[in-house]
Amino acid sequence: MSTSLEGPLRLPASAVPDGCRSWDGESARRWTEALPPRWVPIRVLSVHLLSVPALALASAFLWLFGADMSPYLAALLALHMVWMMQLPEVVLVSTPALVVALAAERPGLPWAIPPAVALALSWASALVRLRARTRQRRAALNAADGVTAPLPGAAKRLERGTFLLWAGLLLAVLGAVVLALSGLPDAAQDRQGVRMGGCFVLGLGLTVVLSGLLGRRRARLLRRTSVPVLRVRIRDNEDVCTEVYAADDWKARRPLFVVPLREFTDDHDHDHDDDMEDEELERLLDELEDDDPAPGPLREALLYGVPYDGAEVLVVSAAEEPGEPPVVEWSTGVVRPLSEAAVRRRTAKEKALAARDAAYEERSAAASAAVRESAEPVRRWRAGWPDWLSAVAIVVWGAHFFWGETGLWRYGIGIALGAFGVWMLPPWVAWRITADSAGLWFNGLRRTHHIAWDHIRIVQCKRNHLKIDSHRATFPEWSAFGPRWPWLERKMGLIHPYEKAAAQITAMWQDPALRPAGDSGERELGRPLWPVAVVGGLVWVALLVLLP
Repeated sequence: MSTSLEGPLRLPASAVPDGCRSWDGESARRWTEALPPRWVPIRVLSVHLLSVPALALASAFLWLFGADMSPYLAALLALHMVWMMQLPEVVLVSTPALVVALAAERPGLPWAIPPAVALALSWASALVRLRARTRQRRAALNAADGVTAPLPGAAKRLERGTFLLWAGLLLAVLGAVVLALSGLPDAAQDRQGVRMGGCFVLGLGLTVVLSGLLGRRRARLLRRTSVPVLRVRIRDNEDVCTEVYAADDWKARRPLFVVPLREFTDDHDHDHDDDMEDEELERLLDELEDDDPAPGPLREALLYGVPYDGAEVLVVSAAEEPGEPPVVEWSTGVVRPLSEAAVRRRTAKEKALAARDAAYEERSAAASAAVRESAEPVRRWRAGWPDWLSAVAIVVWGAHFFWGETGLWRYGIGIALGAFGVWMLPPWVAWRITADSAGLWFNGLRRTHHIAWDHIRIVQCKRNHLKIDSHRATFPEWSAFGPRWPWLERKMGLIHPYEKAAAQITAMWQDPALRPAGDSGERELGRPLWPVAVVGGLVWVALLVLLP
């Protein structure tokens, strides 16, 4: 959480409303003290938004087949988990309804007691969380001391919630289609599972729609009148969200909350100059390809609106480029407060990542040194155990969906997965990179691809993903993906094959004296992999037809 030595980027005095108060450390402390207690689950970060529905769906299958629950009730209980994290307002209504549904389906059975107790606890946590919002609002209003100001650009078109509305409708339609087709499977258990899945996806889509409507309503209310305004400090983090700090938090030690923001632009600003587009594209590519992206610079900002768990805000901040006007950004999501425990976990995670990356850097340096110590006319890297293990796991995972089934479910899903495997698995398990005096050569499904040394744009090993790309648009980005166990590598002192390949290729790319002096023959380059794909496809079809 370090910042530049020059301090935060300053906001022009002309942009600050008269009498605007700073949200100092003492006022911020009172605001954080108003947060719910630790046992209350608060809104999850955007990076976890997919994991919550996945866990909820897994629990629904457990209730459906483990407790012999109806598919509709199992889906509603799973959706209740999503509402508890994202929409506590809904929990106050859904909890009594689900308790009644549990009692009506199987009255008097002992297995209904644990879900009923969990529902009661969820109702209590939602109530505590909503009451905490009132305390947060009061603390923020006291910090503003009655100073209000109209929002910049309040008359412009409201876009908040549009994406969520369309995404939710798409999910709801998909769920309705799955629900309508739930009678196709032959086995009764399969019909129940499909029915539950369709109901869950339909409910998830309606949940996303409701979330978009609530966000749109809060954003509209924010625009109607003058709102409280506070001076704060902000910076962009690695998760494409903005962290908000107290105005006197000079070293950005304690983020108060995070919120996703989108820069506000006028309609005529969409007509960019070609040079500006190229610069922006190059900057975006550099950010996306950064192995360990650093947080953005600390900036002075104005926070319009009352911050609380689930609020909508507007931020006017200092521009990162000198001489540019202040940046106006609307929230595209809700305010997500960070508790003391969450801040401690983030700090511990950052330290662990720094230690791990330092170990990676040390082992990569050793791999680069090996290139300097031994010269070879041609160097090669190829698929190994990480690629083979991940491919086997994918095949086993895909096969369990249809193995033992019959009819459309077996052959439809089987052929679709087989086509995917024929296209993806041969390059996955048999990739080869050859380095010679002319550059890098990659065997592919249909032909061999080539990058000259001077045309390499990036060589990167990011976590468990190896990526190599060229400045030339004709070269398709090459990548490999496999499992990785950092704790085992650290304990055994091992270097992952991807890390080793990236370090050695980077050393040769950056130092021409280390590049191989020989030329590759056809045997060294490797043949196209389409014959392997054809054989694999024929074997898969034979297994579908012959095995029971």
